[in-house]
Amino acid sequence: MNVSPIAELNRLLDDGLSDIAGAPNSAAVEQLRVALLGRQGTVTAKLKLIGAQPLQLRREFGAAVNRIRDELANALAQRSAGVKEEERQAKIEAQKVDVTLPGRTRHAGSLHPVSRTLRRIEKIFTRAGFDVAYGPEIEDDFHNFEALNIPKNHPARAMHDTFYVSDETVLRTHTSPVQIRYLETHTPPVAVIAPGRVYRCDSDVTHTPMFHQVEGLAVDDDISFADLKGVLVFFLEEFFERELPVRFRPSFFPFTEPSAEVDMGCVFCEGQGCRICGHSGWIEVLGCGMVHTEVFRQVGIDNELYTGYAFGLGIERLAMLRYGVDDLRLFFENEVSFLQQFG
Repeated sequence: MNVSPIAELNRLLDDGLSDIAGAPNSAAVEQLRVALLGRQGTVTAKLKLIGAQPLQLRREFGAAVNRIRDELANALAQRSAGVKEEERQAKIEAQKVDVTLPGRTRHAGSLHPVSRTLRRIEKIFTRAGFDVAYGPEIEDDFHNFEALNIPKNHPARAMHDTFYVSDETVLRTHTSPVQIRYLETHTPPVAVIAPGRVYRCDSDVTHTPMFHQVEGLAVDDDISFADLKGVLVFFLEEFFERELPVRFRPSFFPFTEPSAEVDMGCVFCEGQGCRICGHSGWIEVLGCGMVHTEVFRQVGIDNELYTGYAFGLGIERLAMLRYGVDDLRLFFENEVSFLQQFG
């Protein structure tokens, strides 16, 4: 049975209104608008057929097509406004915050283990009467080498050890230059530690090109090696919070005489022998000695009236021993899971 053009238009209207009413979102409404009223849309195609209708049907057909177009356009506009409001309400609902719920916890930041170790070292030595001094990280040859009795041909000046900025300027290889600068501006008695970054050409599991040191110095008219031993044993036991066996082995440093390496009983195996201490029961922790007379001469201190001791220790090394870290590079990789352990 043939369907009249007007009936076909009415069916198109009914189907279009039904689809529009069921459109779930703005995108679906837009798709229907294009399918019905777009340049290639169904209703647009009907408008193009008005001139092809029989003369007696043309007026009625044209009026019906325009009515359908207008009704569908109105329905699309209303549904578009409706779904936009529904989407806005859904967005508001999704963003709603229930202020009665407990807050979301966030990980609080913490001091880096090297910073924690440095602060602990400074606190122990300031309790023992030491001042804290700082100096430049780019040093001249005199303060970094000459004043510390390191002559021109000394191996410590070699290019494979030192970062040279120029022929007479280096990235400091230790913080001992700070002690020289301190002695140039202070009259004994003095007791000072010099913490800071130092630089050497070295990089592996236990060495990095940049690391941290604390150098200590005390000068007075009656200082002996016994005073040096006493302050270092005190420091190690305070730092590790336990009594420790400590031994001093003869060694050599250009700026101290006599010189010694300091070992302490292994904190991991209690001296029984393990992989960390090389199964010896001892761990080397720092170097020390009595200040060389040549150092005093360079800064204008009378070595007939004064004596002094000096020591130096690596902050990362002590941090590794205190916190059980087996790879120095972990301190510089900023791995969050590693740093969170020190919160």
